Parts: sequence; C-alpha cells; structure tokens
Amino acid sequence: MENTEIKELEKVASQVRRDIVRMVHAVNSGHPGGSLGCTDLFVALYFKVLRYETPFKMSGENEDLFFLSNGHISPVWYSTLARAGFFETSELATFRKINSRVQGHPATEEGLPGIRVASGSLGQGLSVATGAAQAKKLNGDDHLVYVLMGDGEQQEGQVWEAAMYAAHHKVDNLIGVIDVNGQQIDGPVEDVMSLISLENKWKAFGWQVLHMKGNQMDEVIKTLVHARGLTKRDKPLMILMQTEMGAGVDFMMGTHKWHGVAPNDDELANALGQLEETLGDY
Repeated sequence: MENTEIKELEKVASQVRRDIVRMVHAVNSGHPGGSLGCTDLFVALYFKVLRYETPFKMSGENEDLFFLSNGHISPVWYSTLARAGFFETSELATFRKINSRVQGHPATEEGLPGIRVASGSLGQGLSVATGAAQAKKLNGDDHLVYVLMGDGEQQEGQVWEAAMYAAHHKVDNLIGVIDVNGQQIDGPVEDVMSLISLENKWKAFGWQVLHMKGNQMDEVIKTLVHARGLTKRDKPLMILMQTEMGAGVDFMMGTHKWHGVAPNDDELANALGQLEETLGDY
C-alpha cells in the first residue's frame, strides 16, 4: 500500500479512538481499553479488507462477514460501522442509553446495521463464525468469515470445541484473530490463567497460525491480505494479534485498569489532546 493510503487509514483510526473515549465518558460506562487496542484492526477491515455491501443485509450472502466474540469492546465496532456509513454517526451519542440500538454489548433486536448476532458472552463467537463459514462453503459462496476474540477469552472451553470442529471439517474460509494484549478484567492474563503458547495450541488443533503487530496499520493490512491468500487450503487460519490495551492514550496503556472503566472529565480532555480530530466529532 502507498504511504498516503496508510496515513488516511491512520486518520480514520484517530477519529475512531476519539469516538470511543467520548462514548464511554458520556455515560460513565463501557470498555475503552480493548476498544482502543483493536481500533487499527477494525479500521483496516472495514475500510480496506472486507468485501461487503451497503445497505446492510442480514443474510450476508456474497459478502465477507465479521463477528465480534468479545462483545464488550462494542465502542470500537459501533464507531467503525458509523464512520464506514452503516448508520449515522449521531447515533453514537445514544451509546448505552435506554432504548438505544447502540447497546453496551452488540445486539440484534433493534436492527442495528452491521450486527448479525448478539455477543459478549465470552467463548461463543468462534462457534458462530465457524457455522457461518461452513454455510458459505455449502452454499457455494466463496467469501470469507472473520472473527475476533480476546486472549483472556481463550480460557473458555467452547473456544476449543469450535477449534477442533473447524479443523476437522476443513472450514478453510475462516480467519480468526485473537487480541493478545495480555490483560483481562481481573489482571494480567498470565496471572489469572496462563495460556502458555497460543501458537503451539492452535497449530496442535490443526490451524494455520500467523502473527501480527496490531497497532501498526501497515502491518495489519499486510497480514490480513496475506491471510486471505492462505485460505481455501483445507485449514482454518488464526492470527495472533499483539496489541497494547488502551493504544493511542498513554495513561490507559500497560494496565488492565482500563478494561472497563470510563475516563473522568480531566482524563477525557487528556485523551482527546492525544488524538487528532480528523473526520469531525459526532
């Protein structure tokens, strides 16, 4: 990719990060840390990599699909969807409010464009994505299915049931991503329950494995494009994405504290001072 295109995507990411901290601050509730860490991935997917159609259609036929398993990082998804034109950015101001379509965890009951399944009950997303990917294969649809999980989420048993199933059935149109930031709600992942080697685990379960630095836009794009070229080879693929929780806001980085805590007024001002407004605040 040209440097100018990377710079444009980085500008979108800066605006998405501004949206995230403003959304959670406005209601003193939400999950900014993981949202900020995964921003570059979401922007890369929706502004460069995914092949999708607008207006949104629930069936997802003849387009790439994305599922968010760790649904608590909904702010980054909502902002990205709005900035990509799925719905008006003004709706971000209703985040976590009563009767809002922009709920704390993604839901389908209100029909928010871009959301195909309720998520946030950790461990379930890979199963959903595997089913969707297998359905595409059965229907002769050559598009891909992507799913994002957290590293702490790998402590859920259902993840590994789905991992075995996908490999056994050669669901090779499936690309998984794990946000490896080393933090979860109760502390460092290593302290809560060590994952030892995720690479060895996923390879042992029959998956292809790639590594990616998730807060470098050029590498994110390069790796996602490379991953797409490794599909349809009888094995599903997992990307281990190294990120920093709270990326882009210095005082939120390097700690699990900001997993689910909103910034106060002074902290919001500090955060916004580090993030360029590039597309106009909602």
